[in-house]
Amino acid sequence: MNSSRLWRALTPLVTAGALALAMVGCSSSGSDGSSVNSTSTSSSQASGTLRLGYFPNLTHAPALYGVEKGIFAKDLGSGVTLKTSTFNSGTQEAEAILSGAIDAGYIGPNPAVNSFIKSNGDAIRIISGATSGGASLVVRPEITSVADLKGKTIATPGLANTQDVALRYFLKKNGLKTDTQGGGDVSIKPQDNSLTVDAFKNKAIDGAWVPEPTASRLVSEGGKVLVNEADQWPETKGQFVTTLLIVRTDYLKKNPEIVRRLVTANVESINAINADRTAAATVANSALGKLTGKPLSDTVLASAWKSLTFTPDPIAKSLLLSAQHQEDLGLLKNAKLAGIFDLTTLNDILTKQGKPTVADS
Repeated sequence: MNSSRLWRALTPLVTAGALALAMVGCSSSGSDGSSVNSTSTSSSQASGTLRLGYFPNLTHAPALYGVEKGIFAKDLGSGVTLKTSTFNSGTQEAEAILSGAIDAGYIGPNPAVNSFIKSNGDAIRIISGATSGGASLVVRPEITSVADLKGKTIATPGLANTQDVALRYFLKKNGLKTDTQGGGDVSIKPQDNSLTVDAFKNKAIDGAWVPEPTASRLVSEGGKVLVNEADQWPETKGQFVTTLLIVRTDYLKKNPEIVRRLVTANVESINAINADRTAAATVANSALGKLTGKPLSDTVLASAWKSLTFTPDPIAKSLLLSAQHQEDLGLLKNAKLAGIFDLTTLNDILTKQGKPTVADS
């Protein structure tokens, strides 16, 4: 699908989103025609269980911070039981979403897109953004140019994940071929981020296109940043979505008030992080330490944290372009994404806070 066809496919979504925002106080319809109340308040009754997934990763700081500080428990209320699970890759978390093992999760844009398409648009909805930025290609010092990557082995977090697509598209733009079996001009080796630093130290790989804090950890081990991904997004002025908040569509339809509270907690966590970034970094690192057994060093934490922007804006344009890149690479077919966003609740919350609403295209 070319760019114009993709944008035409999303036109109905843009129109529907604008109409929903204009009709504050009305209800929005689910994809099956069921009505989801968009004006419920925090005083509404809510009971049940919310199973939330996220990564032990700084790019998922709104979850790390919000859970650690009790924001999610507070906003969900005493009637809702919060159960959290952590994952090491978007592929693992997407499988958990699609199998019904979790109800909502913080995840990268490409796994979200893949889940949506794999389920013919039925399984998930993007209900908020969380994080922008914080991904780089870090390589050995002797690699000084893109041409030097030929014949090298570069790791990514997983085949067709967000950073994997970014690397493959970057190489394609620069005339270097890759394939999904690790062949081509540059051998791409998908692996968990937890393995990448040791692989770099042991010279099993020559570099990696990875999110923070793995990128900064590689630098601390003697690597250097060859490509800051922010420089690859002139269309969005350097902003690109790294982490989104998604929910299973059936859970959203059955539990609109719990989902509203979840989005509220996400926004509140982001607000708190941005109000005191230094203190928030310490909280997020403490949460990481509890989940992984070891917090980040002060040097790695400072380097990683400064490259991350926390925002409820899903930066939809970057997601749509990334999906187009995935299709151009042959990793995705028929990227029909109309309906992937449901930002009605988020925009209602932002409006009530006196903040600008966000777009779904």
